[in-house]
Amino acid sequence: MTATQSSKLLSSMFEHCNADSRLTVLHVGPALPETVEFFSRYRCKLFFIDVFSALPILEAEDGPTLEQQFSALLDLPEETRLDICLFWDVFNFLGSDAIAAFLKALKPYLHAASAAHVFAVYNLKAGQGGQLYGIKDLDALNVRARTSILPGYAPHPQSKLRNLLNCFNFDRSVLLSDSRLELLLSAKLSATA
Repeated sequence: MTATQSSKLLSSMFEHCNADSRLTVLHVGPALPETVEFFSRYRCKLFFIDVFSALPILEAEDGPTLEQQFSALLDLPEETRLDICLFWDVFNFLGSDAIAAFLKALKPYLHAASAAHVFAVYNLKAGQGGQLYGIKDLDALNVRARTSILPGYAPHPQSKLRNLLNCFNFDRSVLLSDSRLELLLSAKLSATA
């Protein structure tokens, strides 16, 4: 079942985009038809990276490190610079070490104008099992319940998440009616980085 959810922050990510802009977008999660259709109005390169299908992401003693696992999942061309990162609620399913490793693998692809969108929780006791998000329009998302419960759900309070996502500034946040937070982030990089 699909529900429509309004978004007060998503449109901010597209304010500086026009028909001539070329966007590079990272979408964490499976490619949903409405998201592909939404981005068809822009000149863009889309990278769909379904981190959720790899959960739980843990480091085994004799296996690849967390950073190596995230680098393999990202598998982006070296010259890629991401304008928009749609993380959705992935950080609710990653421990502190996994978030640090994910950001270390991601940081080379960010630039000073990179923007990100995140869903977090305001009340840690609020039960959320993860959802699938598709962009319906600049101010609306399609939200679907996942068909199975994802492993590793352990959301972080906003103050801790702010420290964990240390290569981003927390620009705006909106408290949603179901005790989730919608967050708009920008890269904490210098223009020459």
